[in-house]
Amino acid sequence: MLSRLSAGALKKAASAGTSRSSSLFNGARSASVRFASTKASAESFIASRTALVTASAVAVGSVAWYTHLYGSLPFLGEVHASHLSDEGLHPVAYPWSHKGLLDTFDHASIRRGYQVYREVCAACHSLDRIAWRNLVGVSHTADEVRAMAEEVEYTDGPNDQGEMFQRPGKLSDYMPGPYPNEEAARASNGGAMPPDLSLIIKARHGGADYLFSLLTGYIDPPAGVEIREGMNYNPYFPGGAISMPRVLFDGLVEYDDGTPATTSQMAKDVTTFLSWAAEPEHDERKKYGIKAVIIFSTLFALSVYIKRFKWGPIKNRRILYNPPDTTGKSH
Repeated sequence: MLSRLSAGALKKAASAGTSRSSSLFNGARSASVRFASTKASAESFIASRTALVTASAVAVGSVAWYTHLYGSLPFLGEVHASHLSDEGLHPVAYPWSHKGLLDTFDHASIRRGYQVYREVCAACHSLDRIAWRNLVGVSHTADEVRAMAEEVEYTDGPNDQGEMFQRPGKLSDYMPGPYPNEEAARASNGGAMPPDLSLIIKARHGGADYLFSLLTGYIDPPAGVEIREGMNYNPYFPGGAISMPRVLFDGLVEYDDGTPATTSQMAKDVTTFLSWAAEPEHDERKKYGIKAVIIFSTLFALSVYIKRFKWGPIKNRRILYNPPDTTGKSH
C-alpha cells in the first residue's frame, strides 16, 4: 500500500507529524513555564504578606513603646498651643506591690494610708464614694470601723416630730467631708476647690506614680520661674504652681505598727490607700480572673480528652457494607 502513495503525500504526512510533535513540545514547555510562574508568584505573595505583617508590627510596637515612655502619641503632642512644661513633669514608674498581673494590695499599707488620710488629708479633701463598711476586712476589723464611725455625728431624720436630729455614724454611712458645700471649701482655700480623692488615682494621668511624685516633689522654684504669693512650686503639677502646700514631713504621724513615718513612707502609704479607694474591687477582680482561668483551662482539657478519646473513634471509624447474597434465591 505504501508503494501506491505518491512522494508528495509522504512528504505531507511527514511534515504533519513534525508539526504535531513540535506543538506538543511547545505546549509542555509553556505548561512548565506557567507552573513555574505560578509558583514564583505564590512565593512572592507570601513574602510580601510577611513583610507587610512585620512592618505593621514594628510600627504599632514603636507607637506603643513611645506612648508608654512619654505618655502621649507621637507627633500629636507637638501641635498643642501650650508649652510642654504646662503639662507637668512626667512621673517615674514605681514598682507598686499591686501593679503586677496577679498581685494584690498591701493591706498593711492601706491601713497606714488611711491613717495619713484621716490625720492629714481629711482636713481639706473629701472621700465621698467610700463608706465605712468598705474598710471592713480590708484594713480594719468590723469593731474598729464601727468605733471610728460612731465618732462622727450625722444629720438624720426626720423623726416622729418631723425634725432632723444628730446620730452617731453607722457602717453604712459614707465618710464625711471637711466642708458642708463647695462655696465653703473655696472660701477656706483662697478660691481653690480641693478635689475629692475617691477617684483621684483614676482621674490623673500617671495614677499612683503621679500622686506619689506630687506629694514628694515640692522644691524651690528654679531661677527665672516666678510663683505668685500663696502658691507653691511643684514640677509634677501642670503649670508648676500649685495652691496646696507641702503637707508631709518626717514624723508627722505615728504609725500603730511602728513603721518609721518618713515623708516617702507616708506618701507611699496614702497613695496605696487612694489606689484602693479608686478600685475597691481590685483584689476580688484578680481572684475571679484566676478562677476563670482555672475553669476554662479545665473545660479545655476535657474538650481535648472528649475529642481525642470519645469523638475521635466515632469520627474516624470505617463502615463496611456487605450486600446479601441473592444468587441462590428465586424471583
